[in-house]
Formats: sequence, C-alpha cells, structure tokens
Amino acid sequence: MTRSSDELIYEDADPSGSPTVHGAPAESERNSLSVGSKGPLLLHDHHLLDTLAHFNRENIPERKPHAKGSGAFGTFEVTHDVSKFTKASVFQPGATCRTLGRFSTVAGELGSPDTWRDVRGFSVKFYTDEGNYDLVGNNTPVFFLRDPIKFPHFIRSQKRLPDSGLRDGTMQWDFWTHTPESAHQVAYLMGDRGLPRSWRYMNGYGSHTYMWVNDAGDKHWVKYHFHSNQGVQNITGDEAMRIAGADSDFHRRDLFEAIDDGDHPSWDLSVQIMAYNDAKDYRYNPFDLTKTWSHDDYPLNPVGRYTMNENPTNFFAQIEQAAFSPSSTVSGIGFSPDKMLLARVASYSDAARARIGANFHQLPVNQPINDAGHPYVVDGAMNYDHSGNKPTYAPNSFGRSFADQTGVVDTGWESDGQMVRSAYELHPEDDDWTQAGILVREVFDDNARDRFVATVAGALDGVRPDVLARAFDYWKNVDADTGQRIQDKVDARASGGPVPGMEAGVSPDAVLKETSEQAAQ
Repeated sequence: MTRSSDELIYEDADPSGSPTVHGAPAESERNSLSVGSKGPLLLHDHHLLDTLAHFNRENIPERKPHAKGSGAFGTFEVTHDVSKFTKASVFQPGATCRTLGRFSTVAGELGSPDTWRDVRGFSVKFYTDEGNYDLVGNNTPVFFLRDPIKFPHFIRSQKRLPDSGLRDGTMQWDFWTHTPESAHQVAYLMGDRGLPRSWRYMNGYGSHTYMWVNDAGDKHWVKYHFHSNQGVQNITGDEAMRIAGADSDFHRRDLFEAIDDGDHPSWDLSVQIMAYNDAKDYRYNPFDLTKTWSHDDYPLNPVGRYTMNENPTNFFAQIEQAAFSPSSTVSGIGFSPDKMLLARVASYSDAARARIGANFHQLPVNQPINDAGHPYVVDGAMNYDHSGNKPTYAPNSFGRSFADQTGVVDTGWESDGQMVRSAYELHPEDDDWTQAGILVREVFDDNARDRFVATVAGALDGVRPDVLARAFDYWKNVDADTGQRIQDKVDARASGGPVPGMEAGVSPDAVLKETSEQAAQ
C-alpha cells in the first residue's frame, strides 16, 4: 500500500528532533495541531505560529544599490614595506589578517542576473587587530558623480519607471547626458569592463582618495588598486544575455565553486601615493571621483596579496547581513576632501542601521576581532553585547573610561573659506571629457573600440529623440570620431528582434567555450 507523504517515516532522521525558538523540543515539524485529522487548527499551537510568523519576517530590506551580490572570507598578507607611509598595523611588514569580500552589481535587484551590463562593487573588510577597516570600491577606478547630492537621483535613474516598473534607457541617458561628469565612468561601463567574465577575472579599486599617516605624522594621499592574479577577462553582450537566461547566478556560482574546489582567487594590492602638498596644484583635482591619477606621475607601489579561500557557511548571516562602510577606519588611515567619500562615510553606516538594525555592528560578521570594550551606544533592538550596569554616559565618576582627545587630528587637513554650495574649483586640466576621451582613444584598442561603439548604439535603442540627440553630443564631446560612429550606427540600424535568448539545455560554460572555439578558428 502506498503511503502519503504525511505518513512516511524518515528512518535516518535525528531522533533528538528540533527545538522550538525558546529551546524546548518541538513536537513536530510536519504536522500542525488540529481538532481531529480533518478538523480546524488550534491557536495555541505556538510552534506553528512561531514558524509562520518568522517566515513572514525572514527577509530584510535589500540594499538600494549593490543589492545583488555574494562574497567569501579570505586573508590579506603584506608583502612589501609601506610603513614609511602609514602606521596602520594591517599594512606593516609581514602582517596578515582575515578578510571578508563582497562583489555585486550596482543597479540590479536581488533577483537580477549577474551578467547584466553594470559596474561591479568590490568591497573588502579587513579584520585587523586595531578594529575593522572597510574598503568600499568598484571594478572601475572612477565613478559617475563627484557630488553626493546627485547620488540618489543617479541610482533612481538606473532603477525602474514609476508606472510600468520597467527599466528604461531614456531615463538612464537623460540623467547621464544632463550630468557630463558621468562620461568617464559611462565609457568604462559601455566598454569591455562593463561585462566581466566573472568576479575572479576583474580588478578592484578603492576609487576614492584616502589619507595615510605614518608614525612621524607625515601625510600622503593614496589610491588603492587590486589587480587580479587570474588576469582580466570579459564577455560580449551576446554572451552576457545568453548566460543570464541560463543561470542568473553565474558569477555567484563561479566564485563559490572555485573556492570549494580549492582554486582560491587572489589579487595583488598596490597603491598610488601622492605627497600631501602635491594635491594643491596637481593638474587634475585629486579628490574628484570622476578622475584618475596618471600612473606616470604616481606609479603603483606594491603592498600585499588578498586571497579568497573560505566560502560562507550561511549566506544570509555572513553575506546578506554583512555591513561595509568607509567610516570603518583604523589608526594611520583617514579620509580626504573627496565629497563623495565624505558623504559615504555618513550614509553607509546609516543604511546598515536602516536595513539590518541599530545594533548591526554586534552581528558576528560585523564585529571587530580586537577586544576594545564597548562603545557608548546603548539599547536598541536586538542589543545583546551590552556593557552591563556600567555608566551609559561620559564623562562619569564610576571608572568607565572614555575617549577625550583634543587638538589637531593626525588625519585632518586644512580648510579655510566661506560656506558655499559650489562645484570643486577647477585644476588646470579639469574637465568632464578629457580622461574619458583618453580611455576611448588610447586605452581601448581598435577591436575594443568597435565593441564599444556597438554597445553604446545598442544601449541607445528606443531612447526618446531629444535625449538621443544629447547622447550623440555627449559622445562627440568625449571623442568626435567615436561619437560620429555611434550616431551613424544608430541612424543606419534597421529594426530587428531582440537578442536571441539562451537555448534550452545549454550551460553558461558551454556559451563561453563555444565563443572561445569560434575565436580560435
């Protein structure tokens, strides 16, 4: 006689069963309490109520940008001596520490494909003996904006329309063409780096300018560069679309399986170092997030190696609840007058409080490893790592210590002027088009430039005519020849169907193998 699933006996089940949320044994995980087998359920079946009520609350709000992503734990090891520039223990000769890294897309929601064209987040948490140091960056050395008040508007322009709930090329290009400072980053986005083959095959950048201070109090400005030891590989737009249809979690799967197989990806960390006083009259504003520093002017200085070698054991607890913020710094590392950085210092931790809770810092994945005592923040939801009956205020007369430094801070900089609402003062070579033009003309080779033209022309499909006209001018300002080629391609393109989807039963790896074989022929 065939039994129903409700009658099956699982002989390999743990006889100890499972607990309720208050620790006592649960009576059943399969059968609710009812009046007879066919009768109504009973309200005092507290385990049923707890199970359903918690299920309704399993999700936490997704990150507004960088919602879709994953990561892993790892290590950082210093391989070169940079102690004359910073006193941070994490960067002293021979130092090692545990790390947590997270990769992500910027615009996509939690369920969006990994292979959509987008900038990729590249964030690293260093669990140092002085506290957590978070480096929050991307796979590009620049960003779309240099003033943070524009950031929410930018993110909304990359999301969805308020009526249809669909993403829309017109609103993206409308924002970009009204914001010329975006040109350098959009050139990266529409180029090959907008579609990395996987997270393992892309570089990472701190993007912002930071300050390093040594034991003597000497200050320098720095930019972080992580170069992939796997090499940099990208995929085409057609490959990305086909893979998205076959496996929307392709990059997440690639990282997890590589680490699981013992193939641990690594990146070499280097920094560009600028003397403190050079910033005043450098040809570009060194704190403008839309600009890079010339490597001829400020070459890379090797620091160490970052390796990912430990997968999470619980994605929600260790990745989704992880909080990264540039406000998490340690002695010897400070900020700069970069307006975007200063706003992120304030906003990222606040985003974590809104998304995870007031005591997000008490979660194991976010806790520092050093025993620095308890901060003067009290109570709030889920407060468990508390300071007991010690005074909750400072100063106090009961022996609880508190910080009370005065005077000039070692990571500060001088500033003297009226309060204004203004763009940055221009340095001699500051403009919105030059560096983007250098990228398109001199960094891209002929094949990459051809792909770039095709990508931009495709991205302009369906854009409203007045916005389309501004987009042509936008790219002609970057590079006249490239802009004209984009316009010619858009004008000449015949109407056609969408990019073919992924054939059923074909794996993403097969797509990449097929393309590689075609290229070899």
